[in-house]
Amino acid sequence: MAISTLPHNHLYLQALRGETVSRPPVWMMRQAGRFLPEFRALRDRYDFFTRCQTPELAAEITMMPIRRFPLDAAILFSDILVVPQAMGMDFEMRDGVGPWLEHPVRSASRVSEIEIPVVEESLGYVAKAIDHTLELLENRIPLIGFAGSPWTILCYCVEGKGSKSFDLAKKFCFTESDAAHQLLQKITDTTISYLKMKARHGVSAVQIFDSWGGMLSPEDYQEFSWKYIQQIILALQEIVPVVVFGKGCWYALPKMATSGAAAVGVDWTVSPEFARQSVGKEVCLQGNFDPARLHSRPEDIQKMVQEMIRRFGKDRYIVNLGHGILPNIPVENAEAFVQAVVEWEE
Repeated sequence: MAISTLPHNHLYLQALRGETVSRPPVWMMRQAGRFLPEFRALRDRYDFFTRCQTPELAAEITMMPIRRFPLDAAILFSDILVVPQAMGMDFEMRDGVGPWLEHPVRSASRVSEIEIPVVEESLGYVAKAIDHTLELLENRIPLIGFAGSPWTILCYCVEGKGSKSFDLAKKFCFTESDAAHQLLQKITDTTISYLKMKARHGVSAVQIFDSWGGMLSPEDYQEFSWKYIQQIILALQEIVPVVVFGKGCWYALPKMATSGAAAVGVDWTVSPEFARQSVGKEVCLQGNFDPARLHSRPEDIQKMVQEMIRRFGKDRYIVNLGHGILPNIPVENAEAFVQAVVEWEE
C-alpha cells in the first residue's frame, strides 16, 4: 500500500521542489551495493536476479545503507534489466562478465516479436518490494524508484552484454533505423507503465538512468535517446517528480533543464559552474562527485564535498556521486562523504 504523507525527513523532496533548505540532501547512486560487507554476505547466498526478484531480499538490501548512514533518501534495490526481462529477453548476470543475453536482438523480425508486457504481472515483484521497503522505512525518508533509459536498455538488448563503445547497438540504429525506433518505443511504453506502477505503490520520485547516452553524438542522442526520455518525463511529471541523469551527456543539459524533469543529474566531467550555467538558477541539479575520489582520505573527502556544495549552492542541489559508487570503496570513506553533507554549514 502506498504511503501518501510526507516522510519525516523530506529534505530531498524540498530540493526537488526548489525550496530553501538548511543544507542540501544527500544519497549515493548504487548506495545499496558491493562496497557494503552485509551486501556481499547476501550476494554469496543468492544470485543477482534472485535478489532483485525476491521482494523481501530487495527491501532488505535497500535498507542496508539506510541503517549505516544518515542518508536523506533510499533507492529501491533492483536493476534496469528487469524491464527487458519482462519483455521476454532472458538476461542473466554472469560472474566476470556482467549482463548477458544469449540471443541478442539484431533483426527487424526479432523486434516485431517483442511484446509490451502487463507490468503488474511481469514486474509485480517490484511493486511488492516497494511495499516491503516502505514498511521498513516507516516513513522516515523518501523512496526513489528508477529505470534505465530506452537507449541504454537497447544497448544491452542489441549488444547482448556490456561494452566500452556499444558499436553493435549503434550499427543497429544506423542500419536498421525503423526496427531500432520500434524497439525504443516498445521499451519506452513498458518503462512508462513500470514507473507509473512504482508511483502507485508509493515511491516519492523516479530517476531515469541514461548510462550510455554519452556514446552518441549530440545529433544521434536527440534521435535515439532524448526523444524517448522526453516521452517518459511528460507521462510521469504530473504523477511523481522525475530526475534524469545522462552520463557523458553534458551537451544535453540545457534540453534536460526545460524538459519538465524535477532535477538533472550531472557526472564529474563538468564543473559545477558549467552545469549551473547550462541549466539556469531555477533547476535542481544532482551529483558530480567523482566516484573514484572516494578512494581519497576521509578528511580530504569531507573538504572536497563541502567545496562542491559551495560551488553548486545549497539550494536546488542534491549531493550525490557523478555515477554509481565503486565496489572497492572503504565503508568509512562513504561515511565521510555523507557526513560532510550532514555537517555542512554556510
